[in-house]
Amino acid sequence: MKIIVLVKQVPDSTEIRVDKVTGTLIRAGVPSIINPDDLAGVEAALQLKEKYGATVTIISMGPPQATGMLKELYARGVDECILITDRKFAGADTCATSSTLAAALNKTGYDLIIAGRQAIDGDTAQVGPQTAERLGIPQVTYVDDIIELSDTAVTVRKSLEDSEEIIEAKLPCVLTTLSGMNEPRYMNCNDIVDSFSKEVNVMTFDDLGIDESIVGLAGSPTKVHATFTKEVSAETETFDLPAAEAAKLIAKTLKDKQIITK
Repeated sequence: MKIIVLVKQVPDSTEIRVDKVTGTLIRAGVPSIINPDDLAGVEAALQLKEKYGATVTIISMGPPQATGMLKELYARGVDECILITDRKFAGADTCATSSTLAAALNKTGYDLIIAGRQAIDGDTAQVGPQTAERLGIPQVTYVDDIIELSDTAVTVRKSLEDSEEIIEAKLPCVLTTLSGMNEPRYMNCNDIVDSFSKEVNVMTFDDLGIDESIVGLAGSPTKVHATFTKEVSAETETFDLPAAEAAKLIAKTLKDKQIITK
């Protein structure tokens, strides 16, 4: 059983600056951490490894310095780490990111793919589902427990706002996990020592055999129209409206403030 966990390195700060030209985050000089939802996915995979004898491979897309994060995951007990990195991948939105990840997954092979529900720097919750669509395999989102795993299927508990669902999905499939589903383990001394001698395997644009037009900034249909910091005011106006009327009011307000143009 080959379990792949998709992991993202995210800024450990709320003080994020945005490039006014590209609309992308400026990450230079900002400390980074492993995205919490992804870390829960890593722990879930390690528990499956211990219970069923699976292997756990981490795939991350990011700059070369993300190797430090991946070394930390070796120290937690994963078997292999792969970093997808290339200047051609810079500025990717979720659409371009999922195209790149899907190409890498087709190269590595997989039985089960686990991804965090969403990243704290983007909050879109799109990469996992989009990757599943590009691979043409089933997906279950908002997973807060993996109940059972066999060679052909996985049974999970999906957490919704006011209910839970028990779902069985055929393998291969993609699961997106919630940060509260478990308590990630600490690194142990032996694995920390061993992690220094383990290599992070690197995949570049040339390794993936993918068209340049669908990756990075060029392959990102999402464009940032404007960014701004909300001014704090003591004046608050409250509306109690049906959903359709509320949507119209929001659209009108944004248009009046020239945040949207259509």
